[in-house]
Order: sequence, then structure tokens, then C-alpha cells
Amino acid sequence: MNDATLVVLVGLAALTLYALFGGADFGGGVWDVLASGQRREAQREAVAHAMGPVWETNHVWLIFVIVLLFTCFPPAFAALSVGLYVPLTFVLVGIILRGAAFAFRSQGEAWGRVFGVASVIAPFFFGCAAGGLAVGAFAWTSPFALAVGVLAVALCAQIAAVFLTVETGGALREDFRFRALAATLVAGAAAAAVPAIAARTVPSTFAALTSHATLIDIALTVGMGALVLATLAFRRFTLARVFVALETIGLLLGWYIAQAGYLIPGAATPENAAAPAATLHVFLWIVAIGAVVLVPSLVLLFGLFKADRT
Repeated sequence: MNDATLVVLVGLAALTLYALFGGADFGGGVWDVLASGQRREAQREAVAHAMGPVWETNHVWLIFVIVLLFTCFPPAFAALSVGLYVPLTFVLVGIILRGAAFAFRSQGEAWGRVFGVASVIAPFFFGCAAGGLAVGAFAWTSPFALAVGVLAVALCAQIAAVFLTVETGGALREDFRFRALAATLVAGAAAAAVPAIAARTVPSTFAALTSHATLIDIALTVGMGALVLATLAFRRFTLARVFVALETIGLLLGWYIAQAGYLIPGAATPENAAAPAATLHVFLWIVAIGAVVLVPSLVLLFGLFKADRT
């Protein structure tokens, strides 16, 4: 395995961590705006309590991926920044609005609505950008890309609801269990729609999604989704959290496999877009050294603030 491929795998790992932890926070915003019933305020408080101590740390992974791209693959970073400028700008606006609204949501209902809407905007346009990259020509407004955007929102809502079943108890836990079951079914329907739309609109992308390696990944990912439903049904909430994480990993891995080794399909590979070998080598060493500091720090942070409160 050469250094360029190793850097790509490091980036994919960081992107997966962002999808899990950042996705859980985005999904928390979705459930905040959809809070309902007699325990509406308690549901919102549970979301805020789960996010409050750690939500800002999740963007570490996004920043890391951006730094990795412009350091190790500058031509690809330049092309992505221009081709996906609009959806990525919407993502940035969503993240900024979401952060501001979360800080001021106690000052009025309007801030709560901004928080919820921004929590949908960011993952939706992330998904559109990923879908546009997959179909080529940065077609982020294509039906396929828009479907991927919907899937991204549904996945975030699913992750958040499953995670919140572990962090709540009693009737409140049952509220989030119901939401987790519903979100899993919606995410499954959205995931099924993506290849169906690809078959009708972008046959080349559909072919990539139905290659042998991708089909194996899809089968395993569907299995993880089924296990999420089963563990929620039997109230094995910690296992449900594990399986939803594996489902998310499967989705991102399938996207990577479907890219067939390209950073930008048909244009940039890790090899032809890579920075000089010395840069890649130093970057990998810096990541290894930085992980020695960062990983224990994050473990300590989550250990302090995410202890079982039930």
C-alpha cells in the first residue's frame, strides 16, 4: 500500500467519525424541531444535554479532512472547492447558523426553529455534494444527488435517535426508541431509492453501485440496518448503537468502493493528485504523533461528560 492510498484511508476514517458523531448532532437538531407530545420539553432537554458538552469537538474531524485534502491532494481540493462551491457553502452556512442558534435557543422559540432547520441544511447539502461527486461533473442538483441528500438527513436522524436511547431512560427512552425505529425505516427507504434513481438517471453510477464488491458491502449494510431494528425491538440499546455505527461505516465504505479508487471520478486518483512523496510521508507521521494526544483527550472528554445518567 503506497502513502497516497494510506492517506486516503486515514481521510475516510476521519470522515466516518464525522458522519457518526457530527451526524448524531445534526440528527439531534432534527429531533429538537420535531419534539412533540407531553414530554416535548424533556425531549429537547435530552437533546441539549447530550450535545452540550461535546458537540463542538465533532468538527475536529471535518477540519482534519479539509486539511488532509489541501495538504496531500491539492489539485483535487482545488477542483472540489470550485465544482462543489455552492453546496459546500450551504453546508458552512448551516453549521454556522446551527452553532449560533444552539447557543441562543434558550432566548426564544425562533432560535429553536433556526437550530432545527440548520441541522437539516448541513447534512442535506453534504449528501448533495457527495452525490454530485459520484455522478460526475459535480452535478449536485441531479435527482441522484438530491436523493443522497435526503438519505444523509435520514441517516443523521437515525443515528441521533439510536444514540439518545442509550442516554435517556423511562418514558423518554421509549420516545426515542419509537423515533429510532421510524428513522431506521425511513433511512432504509431512502437508501433503496438511491440506486433506483441511479438506474433511471445515471446508468454509469448504477453500474458502480451494483458491482460485485459494492453489492457485498450493500448486503452487509442492509444486515446492519436489520440488526438495528431487531435490537431496538428487544430494547438492546447499546447493541443498537453499535449496529447503527456499523451501518454508517458500511454506507461510507460503499460510497468509497463505488468511486473505484477515484477522488474525483474520471479525473483525479490518489496517485495523480498527490502532493510530493515527502509531504505525504511527513503528514502520516504527524497524524500518528497527533493521534497520541488527540485520541486520549477525546476519550477523556467523552468519559467525563457522557457517563450513564440513567
